[in-house]
Amino acid sequence: MATCQLQFRVTDFFGAIRTAGCCALGLIMADLATAADAERSCAPVAEWTVPGSSQISATELLSRAAKSQVVLLGENHDNADHHRWELYTVAALSALRPQLALGFEMFPRRVQPALDRWVAGELSDDEFLKATDWARVWGIATEDYFSLFHFARLNRTQMIALNVDRDFVREVRQNSFESVPAEKREGVSKPSPASEAYVERLFAVYSEHPEKKAGPPARTDPEFQRFVEAQLIWDGAMAQAIAAAVARRPDALVIGIMGSSHIAYGQGVPHQLDQLGIKNVTTLLPWDRDADCKQLSAGLATAVFGFPKRPPPSPSRPLLGVALETVPEGVRIQTVSKGSVAEVADLRIGDVVFEAAGTAIKQAADLRAAVEKTAPGTWLPLKVKRQNESVELIAKFPAPR
Repeated sequence: MATCQLQFRVTDFFGAIRTAGCCALGLIMADLATAADAERSCAPVAEWTVPGSSQISATELLSRAAKSQVVLLGENHDNADHHRWELYTVAALSALRPQLALGFEMFPRRVQPALDRWVAGELSDDEFLKATDWARVWGIATEDYFSLFHFARLNRTQMIALNVDRDFVREVRQNSFESVPAEKREGVSKPSPASEAYVERLFAVYSEHPEKKAGPPARTDPEFQRFVEAQLIWDGAMAQAIAAAVARRPDALVIGIMGSSHIAYGQGVPHQLDQLGIKNVTTLLPWDRDADCKQLSAGLATAVFGFPKRPPPSPSRPLLGVALETVPEGVRIQTVSKGSVAEVADLRIGDVVFEAAGTAIKQAADLRAAVEKTAPGTWLPLKVKRQNESVELIAKFPAPR
């Protein structure tokens, strides 16, 4: 049997994988699986699967990935298991390619100095969150991400802010890229056009979007064209930041952490990287137990990692089950997790929450605080703006069992 002879730079924090490196990744992730989840499926739990093909060992896959210019890791932002998987994968790749740079969708370019100070050990956790404007910009539970941030700080691994401010994207969505003054484009050039397959996928999303205009949607709608252009700004901005990192440090493996939709089928960030001349890219995605196996087709990603069923949230920590974006009117719902309190309450993508339990909601942290104050078994009244109407909803948090 072949063995891995790898080196880790952190001795205690990652002791569980120190001696076996990438060879142990499958065993570590197997701890997430339960006996009930161990049966075979289109993407078996705790195993890597090449879409449209078969399983591949962690040793072989990660050895290949470590030779790439770029590795893109996808996630559902509110799934804590996805963040753990990202950490384990980054740690294993670090053993094979010690020179790393970690890029994050979660940070706009303007907070790059704060990332540099964090890696240098100059900021506390609270100071880091304040300096990066985390509550307003991202707003998702910090504990899901801090293990990756601490990995970077402990190893003095460069962190890169891949994103742009949402005001930039919003202006593109409302008008066009050309409408944004050059000095406000944050150094981002116009991205390459989307592939036909990506346009089709975005149109499917747009067709179900609650903010679309009345009447049957059409691909020729100017609103849809701006929708595509705004998505391309996100993809292009992240790809351009990654390409710049590759140019600065050709010896380093650049790893991008971002939502899976920016990676899937090579149509988002991978396509933009290809147009920028970055050809050697590995894409790795989580595959959730309840995902549609019809989507696990060739070209989805280099490989996917099978996840067990997501455990229910702890009664001591109420979860609404949404990803949020701060907007002038309140916080807009970006995603709604399947089976979550939010889905049961009929919260929808595009809804803008502006009041919770009689308190005005002005940023993501306000809504998170309202949820955390809601005891299990009780209700949280919400007011949302849906299109041009004000709607009252009730989020019902289950009682402990």
